[in-house]
Amino acid sequence: MSTAVSIQPEPASIKACTISRDVQNFDLLIDDMEIELGESWGDLSFDEAREYLGQPDAGTLEFVAIAVNAEDEGDLTRITDIIRSAKERHIKVILIADQISPAGLHQLLRLGADDFVPYPLPDGALHDAIERIRKPAPVPAAPAATAATVTHLHAVPTEPAAPHAPTFKAKGDRNGVVLPVHGLAGGSGASTFAANLAWELATVEKTNAPRVCLLDFDFQYGSVATYLDLPRKEAVFELLSDTAAADSDTFLAAMLSYNEKLHVLTAPADMLPLDIVAPEDIGRIIDMAQTNFDFVVIDMPKTIVAWTETVLSRAHVYFATLDLDLRSAQNVLRLVRALKAETLPHEKLRYVLNRAPKFTDLSGKARVKRMGESLDIKLEVQIPDGGAQVTQANDHGQPLAEIAPKSPVRREIQKLAKSLFDLNKAVESGKN
Repeated sequence: MSTAVSIQPEPASIKACTISRDVQNFDLLIDDMEIELGESWGDLSFDEAREYLGQPDAGTLEFVAIAVNAEDEGDLTRITDIIRSAKERHIKVILIADQISPAGLHQLLRLGADDFVPYPLPDGALHDAIERIRKPAPVPAAPAATAATVTHLHAVPTEPAAPHAPTFKAKGDRNGVVLPVHGLAGGSGASTFAANLAWELATVEKTNAPRVCLLDFDFQYGSVATYLDLPRKEAVFELLSDTAAADSDTFLAAMLSYNEKLHVLTAPADMLPLDIVAPEDIGRIIDMAQTNFDFVVIDMPKTIVAWTETVLSRAHVYFATLDLDLRSAQNVLRLVRALKAETLPHEKLRYVLNRAPKFTDLSGKARVKRMGESLDIKLEVQIPDGGAQVTQANDHGQPLAEIAPKSPVRREIQKLAKSLFDLNKAVESGKN
């Protein structure tokens, strides 16, 4: 599509532009742009983009989709200048990346790209990215709040300790139990379950409690940092970028401690592709975690990726959260079928039913029984509906034990943590 033809005659009709060295290298992007915008978009080369973004006509653009591949890595300076120019004009930037190195991708994301989509484009990925950038930015909190407001939002039993890296020295003297948590459907409570399970394990005993770490492996939308009110450290990206050069000291330095008891590796500060790490990278991280912690809880992305098998093979128990609905049932069947096809250990799966019916809900209990029988699975852990308390705990950045200790959700997770701890203790005693 010629720039002169598509942009200059009707600048008001152009809502977006693709910017690339050669847009023909991104034919799927062309198709998706036409689906989303019809004729209301144009394409620009890198040189044309730098000139056009300096013109008044560029002010009508809603966003630009900057598409780069491995051949563009030697030209990152010019691309970063384009991103800066777009941001100066308050134009949203969607980054489309095909086989860009982690370092190059990180450099581009750090400049303020509003969203990232890998190439080849997954179905609906560009549509979802456009929807996200069109959402209005959240209204920032007032710089000064009344004492009553602060008390209402942040009242806690004790003042939490400032987060910092673990203070103990890496000795490699542990053999941790690996407990991944994988949501089989959006909103099934996997991250909430992982964060609270890790906290309950870390506080299962007042004295001589196990050493517990929580790893957030959802590199794009990981929310553990939010749920525990922890900052995201730049060291996390550095660790993921070069695990071969990392040792246990590097691993611990990338972590943060929550209230001196739970040690957390948050998701990176920037949205990164899930394949930024290879299976061997994930294996190294889990190995370092196992040798320094008694329990390793992993919050997994919903997407099955190349290194999911690595986590599954190292897991002692692989928790899969689901809801009592058709989409979850279908996803269970698809997951089990995929694992069996690859002869992977599907028997490690332990199903966690979120928002389970109450004890007095006999019809709901019957539905649970039918679901288990039809899927040929056991719903061994059933977490009741926590209602607003769960949302409040997550928004305030605290485990349920801190903000709603009598919550039925917290009690079920606490009971599970105690059983896991007792079982591991019995196994260790048997070895000795």
